[in-house]
Amino acid sequence: MDFTFTEEQLAAVEAARAVFSGLAPDAVPSPARTPGAVDDDIDRPLWSRLAASGLLGLVLSPEREGSGLDTTALCLVLREAARALARVPLLETGAVAMAVERYAPEATATDLLPRVARGDLVLTVASNGRSGHDPAELAVTARRDGAGWTLDGIQTAVPWAHAADHIAVPAHTPEGRTVLALVPRRHTGLTLAEQFSTSGELLAEIGLASVRLTDAHVIDTDGAWEWLRGVLATGTCALALGLGESVLAMTSQYTGKREQFGHPVATFQAVAVQTADRYIDLRAMEVTLWQAAWRIGTGAGGPLPPAADIAVAKIWASEGVRRVVQTAQHLHGGIGADTDYPLHRYHAWAKQLELALGPAAAHEEALGDLLADHPLG
Repeated sequence: MDFTFTEEQLAAVEAARAVFSGLAPDAVPSPARTPGAVDDDIDRPLWSRLAASGLLGLVLSPEREGSGLDTTALCLVLREAARALARVPLLETGAVAMAVERYAPEATATDLLPRVARGDLVLTVASNGRSGHDPAELAVTARRDGAGWTLDGIQTAVPWAHAADHIAVPAHTPEGRTVLALVPRRHTGLTLAEQFSTSGELLAEIGLASVRLTDAHVIDTDGAWEWLRGVLATGTCALALGLGESVLAMTSQYTGKREQFGHPVATFQAVAVQTADRYIDLRAMEVTLWQAAWRIGTGAGGPLPPAADIAVAKIWASEGVRRVVQTAQHLHGGIGADTDYPLHRYHAWAKQLELALGPAAAHEEALGDLLADHPLG
């Protein structure tokens, strides 16, 4: 295991920093002041800049107009995106595109992926199930219908669905298998109802009523959904890490300037201990993130399947980012809740990331099952 980043991965980080530099977290209305969504679309100008810089094709092969990099590179860019609260489906589009290239029919990959790299196609994924507590693949049924497939069911809290061109929907067959359907947003039988995230973004409850798809739009390969879900969970950890690092830096700057009794509050022992604890949280989030991304990207073996490393990373990300923003709010005092100050936005995004793809408790349960199935003796 080598956590040294390659020159190509570091170049991607520099490109991402250039694209996200100057991006204002308060470019949209405050979620605390907005009863609905803060905006009805993604940040299209930013999406265009990401495409022009080659970052949308980062994880696609050169044959698909991409750069041929891996999950670690995607997570490095996501880390930078979260620092600025970038309002783009970078994780969802990148993860689904990787799954399409890895598992989809050749003709489907050839049709979709170059358009993804050019920024002409936005992808998202329904990973929340009906309630966020049940497996997403059980919320929709898929059955063979002649030469194609018919899908029925409901998925809730689908991010960026109103802006996406295709929605990746996991579904279960009568035989108990899981397939991954690529459903065009404008398709007969597909309906979208508005929902709103903790961070104020527009989500969708999608309903599928006898949605018919050809084989070209259904990935019928064992393990495709499990692999995609692992990439999504790992990418969520990268977003949580980048957000947490920004929040800790913001807190350090504030406590270094804010004075009590003639001294900066950062010099008080209680403040120093709390910020040191949060720094430890971030470093634990970082090392578990790269372990999970490395297992996915290399396919390296280990005493437990990669799902175990992903679970550990998500446990640390969920718990760690929550502690970081709570401590930041505490050390900022009243200004932390001021809607003219950006911290409350980061807090709202952190809560969304903490629960996305399952809270820590769900991943602790999954990790326990993996340990029971793979004794380490």
